[in-house]
Amino acid sequence: MRVLMIGDIVGRPGRKAVLDNLSFIRQEQNIDFVIANGENAAGGHGITKDIARQLYAAGVDVFTMGNHVWNKKEIITYIDKEKRLLRPANYPPGTPGAGFNIFESQTGHAIAVINISGRIYMQELDCPFRTVDNILKQLEDKVKLIFVDFHAEATSEKVAMGWYLDGRVTAVCGTHTHVQTADERILPKGSAYITDIGMTGPRDSVIGVSTNLVIDKFITQMPRRFEVADSAYQFNAVVIDVDPNTGTALKIERIFELE
Repeated sequence: MRVLMIGDIVGRPGRKAVLDNLSFIRQEQNIDFVIANGENAAGGHGITKDIARQLYAAGVDVFTMGNHVWNKKEIITYIDKEKRLLRPANYPPGTPGAGFNIFESQTGHAIAVINISGRIYMQELDCPFRTVDNILKQLEDKVKLIFVDFHAEATSEKVAMGWYLDGRVTAVCGTHTHVQTADERILPKGSAYITDIGMTGPRDSVIGVSTNLVIDKFITQMPRRFEVADSAYQFNAVVIDVDPNTGTALKIERIFELE
């Protein structure tokens, strides 16, 4: 069984990358289930109901989010109705939406997807380690395949989470920093890991933003309204081969496609 996880989709170029590539990749790579981080899909900040529906139709099965989850007001009500749209699970109790759910793959296997947020250089939320512990207790004996999108800034926090969950989940894949790392591996107890899947968005940019705007901000230290760059896209993802009977990851491979 094969699962595709797509790195942060950024703006119109990122959406075009998904529309241009996902159907072909699903067929060529025999993908059974697709998880995508969509927190930057709408102009670099959040996601809308219409964009989510467009990308579901293109082949995304589940969206994970991150620190921009609430940037579009319509999501506050939509997320309660759409179980395929997850927000970080370590938001406080009573927050709209869910941080994890169980889904079904094309092969009929149950798959749990968990979305959690880091705390280093990020918004202070509940402890991601304790949060995922509580979720795994709820999933016990219900599902073997468990995929974690850890939306975090600090490499150290992501690596620590990988080791913490090794053998307890199928995969721990980082998002948020928009730069694909080259440390994909199967950890000793059978969990797939990568520090950051990367970005599906404008290639000629500063992590998705127009280069001139970011450079000007660094030089002048004055506030700037960031805009998604208008350039050819890159498509970043990982393909994870898994044993659906044990929940163990067998292989993880990066994808880096250019327009």
